[in-house]
Amino acid sequence: MAVPPFYCFIRPTLEALIDGKERHRNDAKSEAIARMKLSEEDLAETLGNGNRSRALNRAGWAMSYLSQAGLVKSTGQRGYWCITERGLAYLKRAPEIIKPSDLEEFPEFLEFKNRRPENSIELSGSSDESEPATPAEILDVAFVTLTNSLAYELLSKVKEMSPDRFEWLVVQLMLKLGYGGGLGESGQTLGRSGDGGVDGVINQDKLGLDKIYLQAKRWKEGKVGRPEVMGFVGALSGQGATKGVFITTSAFTEEARAYAKANLGFKISLVDGVELARLMVENDLGVSLVQRYDVKRVDSDFFVEE
Repeated sequence: MAVPPFYCFIRPTLEALIDGKERHRNDAKSEAIARMKLSEEDLAETLGNGNRSRALNRAGWAMSYLSQAGLVKSTGQRGYWCITERGLAYLKRAPEIIKPSDLEEFPEFLEFKNRRPENSIELSGSSDESEPATPAEILDVAFVTLTNSLAYELLSKVKEMSPDRFEWLVVQLMLKLGYGGGLGESGQTLGRSGDGGVDGVINQDKLGLDKIYLQAKRWKEGKVGRPEVMGFVGALSGQGATKGVFITTSAFTEEARAYAKANLGFKISLVDGVELARLMVENDLGVSLVQRYDVKRVDSDFFVEE
């Protein structure tokens, strides 16, 4: 199953207020979701950024649409809503599934719909049969799409770097992640001469007593296999070290990951190309800010008279 389109939440949200009592907005949304009998899997589903419930988000937009149609209203008490007389009357004749087009009989909702800019995205799709998205979901999907596209382009650029420059990049990423206390002198590449099978090192403490060794493999094709990881473990042992990070622009075989996990005497982290690109984007390495959108909402508390 999947979380139903947001218009499927409209009637349950209205029914959650049918007794005419004031309900806190969050309680009304929770009651609406309970009426829909969603599965545990559906309830656990989040928007792309992982910190917002998709069901609660869609119930929130259902509440907003009901408000625009004059079917529910804010009571003036902080965060509390109730059904209107119009809402009670409409509920008696409303279809089992209330779609946005059904609300167009109310002048206030029609005015709200027509206020949108001419080129804005149609929230309910080209027809009521299509899967609609809330504005937050539209932004969320666009953000994920842009981020994925950026990561793909970024990884392509990284694959074209020289081996020495890639080793430098790996050290910079570790510093960005907070290793070495963020101090540039705490991390360095080791180059080709006498590196003992490691490409870089990060000092975890100011005295350099605890070190993390790095291996950087800039591969355009193929996967890093168990032999390469075994060689890295051997290099760590030769350095008297137990901690290492193996980063590649490619991917690791299942055998390589299993071997790294099985060596309990060593703490080895394997970072493939996809994870590398994601970490670079998240930590502003090799990317720059082009544009920012601040998403705001009405501060209901501001309008409550004490």
